[in-house]
Amino acid sequence: MNYRIGQGYDVHKLSEGRKLILGGIEIPSAKGCIAHSDGDVLIHAICDALFGAASLGDIGKHFPDSDPGYKNISSTILLRQTLEMVSKEGFSVVNIDSTICLQSPKLKLYKENIKESLIELIGVQNISVKATTTEEMGFIGEGKGISVYAIVLLEKL
Repeated sequence: MNYRIGQGYDVHKLSEGRKLILGGIEIPSAKGCIAHSDGDVLIHAICDALFGAASLGDIGKHFPDSDPGYKNISSTILLRQTLEMVSKEGFSVVNIDSTICLQSPKLKLYKENIKESLIELIGVQNISVKATTTEEMGFIGEGKGISVYAIVLLEKL
């Protein structure tokens, strides 16, 4: 069997009056991501991990923020397109592990909904969504930003 591992990372500034969307789910929050698309930092990190595992470059190559066609686009659409590209290369997703770094709001009440949304979007059960703070350190701890780490395992069929 041929397995590939991909790692993804994304970070966005937070601003009042913006929606906070994670894994296709809107999270109640006073601040959301500043972005060209809907700013779903979790899906962006997963897309980067998928592209990396399939040796297809990165999210900026396929969905550049300089392209007006991606302005305010739902990241769930980007994820579907990413999965199609990965599938065309003969890969399927085995599992995904992710960690959201955000000081506030706490995500304990939302992690299961985010996970279920990703399971539905990606079509695999083996998805982990974890959340942590930075103990009030750095730009994330100060409430100025959010970051996500994602790791993907693909299998060549």
